[in-house]
Amino acid sequence: MVLRVGIVSAAWGAFAHLPAWRAIPGVEVTAICTSREETARAAQQRLGLPRAFWNAEEMCADPDIDIVDLGTRPSVRLPMVLAALAHGKHVYNASPHAPDWAGAKAIDTAWQGGASIGVVDAFSQYLPALRQMKAMLDDGHIGAPLGGTCHFNISLFNQPNKLFPYNWFAKAGQGVSAVRNNGSHALYLLLHLLGPIAELVADDSQILKRWTFPDGDTITPETTDLANVILRFESGLVLQMQISWSMALHDGFLLDLFGDKGRMVSTSPTFPTARDCTLRAGQLGGTLAEVTLPDAFKTTPGITLDWQSEPQPSYPMALSMQAMVDVIHGRGAAAPDFARALAVERIQEAIRISSAERRWVRVADII
Repeated sequence: MVLRVGIVSAAWGAFAHLPAWRAIPGVEVTAICTSREETARAAQQRLGLPRAFWNAEEMCADPDIDIVDLGTRPSVRLPMVLAALAHGKHVYNASPHAPDWAGAKAIDTAWQGGASIGVVDAFSQYLPALRQMKAMLDDGHIGAPLGGTCHFNISLFNQPNKLFPYNWFAKAGQGVSAVRNNGSHALYLLLHLLGPIAELVADDSQILKRWTFPDGDTITPETTDLANVILRFESGLVLQMQISWSMALHDGFLLDLFGDKGRMVSTSPTFPTARDCTLRAGQLGGTLAEVTLPDAFKTTPGITLDWQSEPQPSYPMALSMQAMVDVIHGRGAAAPDFARALAVERIQEAIRISSAERRWVRVADII
């Protein structure tokens, strides 16, 4: 049975998601949706797709679409997710999963009440270096994990560009911030690698008070752009996490974990991709050395992309989508699914409360 996909977004959805879906056997992308008829029809022709929609909820209701791939701002996307679930569609949802904790709970109620497969577009766990990190952790390479550091610092608005499609990140009420956006990707990975988080303390603040364009125009942002969080996992491991989209000369992605037997460090110069994310590891008595990544993590039988394919996000994205397709056909497990998405949103709400109230917060207390 061929699964038919409709994509909301002719920008990132067309650039990265479309080639990922097209790399998966038994999947056909049949529709594209934007907010206006003229842009939807133009995208349909440009991308060679059979159908165009300019009302996402109509696409969610269409009987000839099986999977809805939703990729717009969280505040706009929430009713789309709920409409797709109400019509029994499988949903591939962007991250942040919801605009806030109330929205996350609404999605969870709708998802739990149906039979749809829900997956979030947080694909870091499918990167070759991070797949190898997971395998080595599970094999006890560092022993009992004791501590670590996670940085995910990028520079989006230190030298802003008026043509950058995400300048709306400045606006409050959209469900975005540095910790909600790149921070959510870090949290999906940390939960995958290290298990549940028991409690945290956080400071989520704004450091870049004005975005100044080359012509002198400015934007006064209403969102936070630097979060420092201490995470205490249920295992006892304590990890420092720093997230920013306003770091000048940013240091990119870092995950540094140590245990009673050794240490592993994964890095990437910016948002981690299959090609540029690396792994070093070592054990007591030795030194950190580059880990050779298995070929099995660089290619996947049946997937027509590999770890070198452009655009770079499409290969790990395709692996996440393939896992979703497998579950729809009754095999395997989808990841990260909507249950994991609720867990990440619960942590995000704990970060918000901790920062506002200046205290440690138990994640289980977020209800």
